[in-house]
Amino acid sequence: MTFGRKPLTAAPLLILVMNIFGGHTFRCRQFEYQIDNECCPKCPPGSRVKSHCTEFRSTSCLPCTEGTFMNQPTGQTLCDPCTRCDAGSGLKIKTSCTTTSDTVCEPLEGFYCFDSAEDGCMSVQRHTLCRPGQYIRQYGTALTDTECSDCSAGTYSDGTFPSCRPHTQCESMNLLIKAGTVSTDAQCEQSWTGMVAGIVSGNFLNFLIGTAAFLFYRFRLKKGCLNRERDTANPV
Repeated sequence: MTFGRKPLTAAPLLILVMNIFGGHTFRCRQFEYQIDNECCPKCPPGSRVKSHCTEFRSTSCLPCTEGTFMNQPTGQTLCDPCTRCDAGSGLKIKTSCTTTSDTVCEPLEGFYCFDSAEDGCMSVQRHTLCRPGQYIRQYGTALTDTECSDCSAGTYSDGTFPSCRPHTQCESMNLLIKAGTVSTDAQCEQSWTGMVAGIVSGNFLNFLIGTAAFLFYRFRLKKGCLNRERDTANPV
């Protein structure tokens, strides 16, 4: 004789599930935090928990000290340390830390941000330097790197120009010493006519200055002689 098993009813199963998972259904409200089996009120932004609530008293809070902050209601016993904007890493302060907000950093001149956070920057990188033979197509900003492009034939740049410059046309004057490259200008020999013109111009200027000085001297000398003659003719 065989006996069939008695099927389980729904009620015992429900009780079993509640016993197993009942400990995981404990939840506090948004502005509360759990400590042991209690829900304590959170401390407001700019403060931290000094002592947790009990059955007889509420949470006790303390303001954040200088160099620390808390930007949201909290159940933490310590405020968070303010971020340091390290100049050695290419960062500077954009907005100083307060008890309710962290420091906001931004890149120093010559750097751009590649790891941003909210309104600030966490990590930066130095702007790319264009190589000789390249020009700066787009200057770097606080958010973007420098963009470089190669010079075309017949032009040059040392890497700092906003555009490539055309080579000096020494060939047209038959004065070429060294041809230009993408990074250097052509070198021209100074023409004899230019040198002669420079010498003549310099000598002519010296001649004019000397003549003017001589005439001024003669004028002063003649004026002195006339004064002496007048004094002799009209004795006191």
